[in-house]
Amino acid sequence: MMRAWDGVLLDIDGVISEGGRPVAGAGDALAFLRDERIPFRCISNTTRQPRRAIADRLDAMGLAIPGADIFTPAVAAAALLAGRSLTHCMLLVADDTVQDFEAAGIECAAGAVDAVVVGDAGERMRYRAMNEAFRSILDGAPLIALEKDRHWRDADGLSLSAGPFVAALEYATGTTAELVGKPSPAFFARALEALGTAPEKTLMVGDDIRTDIAGAQRCGIRAVLVKTGKYRGDTVRNAGVAPYAIINSIAALPGLL
Repeated sequence: MMRAWDGVLLDIDGVISEGGRPVAGAGDALAFLRDERIPFRCISNTTRQPRRAIADRLDAMGLAIPGADIFTPAVAAAALLAGRSLTHCMLLVADDTVQDFEAAGIECAAGAVDAVVVGDAGERMRYRAMNEAFRSILDGAPLIALEKDRHWRDADGLSLSAGPFVAALEYATGTTAELVGKPSPAFFARALEALGTAPEKTLMVGDDIRTDIAGAQRCGIRAVLVKTGKYRGDTVRNAGVAPYAIINSIAALPGLL
């Protein structure tokens, strides 16, 4: 029997997990995909954790997803840099995230570098590091942004994400960063490449109307919005974006497939 979709992209935070716990029905939905032999990849815009740590976190929730099936901005950026032979880079990212770059042959370097990569680096975002990045960009190194989110919700409240630091470097150097995380078309294109499916035969499931749904649609991917995670009815109504479908949670995904 012909099936409508050759593959599925699943956002992680807000779709299959929320608040450190699996979303109700996530395990059954993943089991359905496996039973029906529908390929899927889990994608996340986080730049604070390498995909191995994300896999371990999901495994602790009872959601066994191999690290190789998890796609993040760091993984996308590492592939982009390796493809351009830019292997000697300043990596302004969380310490653990460096391992995703090293796995692709990207060296964490200082001084004369091939590129400056900025993610959510937490306490590493100090004046000295930012000034070194500023000077490297002025010397010709391209600026690569893993994401441009303004903030994220930490355990103790809202915290600055990578976006403000990327914006500061753009302003100071007069350059524009190349964005590789959601909602950039490059991110979704590389996720499709990893999945091995055509955009028109791929379904994206996300909780963010702009980064997940609009981002996927710009690549020709049909996108389903869940009412978990970041979902807010007023935000969706004002976004000017029409999802392929809106479902209560990932538990309802098998009914669309």
